[in-house]
Amino acid sequence: MALLTADSAPQPFPSDIPFLSDLGVEFLGMGNGEAQVALTLHKRHLNSWHVAHGGITMTLLDVVMSMAGRSLDPDSRGGVTVEMKTSFMQPGGYEGSRIVAKGKAFHRSTTMVFCEGELWNGDKLVAKAMGTFKYLKRTEAARKLGVDLHDAKATPSGDA
Repeated sequence: MALLTADSAPQPFPSDIPFLSDLGVEFLGMGNGEAQVALTLHKRHLNSWHVAHGGITMTLLDVVMSMAGRSLDPDSRGGVTVEMKTSFMQPGGYEGSRIVAKGKAFHRSTTMVFCEGELWNGDKLVAKAMGTFKYLKRTEAARKLGVDLHDAKATPSGDA
């Protein structure tokens, strides 16, 4: 994976995740234990104080950390969130702001990966997160979901 920047061009997500599509999340890339996604904030993303809703922040961090971990295991069908802790430093941004989530895997085992994530609005750090994700292998995910192994659109959960 080339070094990602907030100016990286959006790409198609590696998996069809309707929730992220509905939100308007842009996939910037993943590989070598790192990932980035971005979102331009619209009115529907804001809370009653007209700043990014905390759920938007947590969603972006959850997805980007899962993708960073998943990039280390090509046989993984997905990464299911086991636990996540998020610290909010400041409001995520206002309507029209473009926020970027950056994830990095820092330790993995055969079934789990430990990741960290940051959400940025320009040069301002908005939030930091730590998360633990369980890898679902393709055959395990298919068995649990009762899906055909050749169905490329099946995903184990809302996670990446």
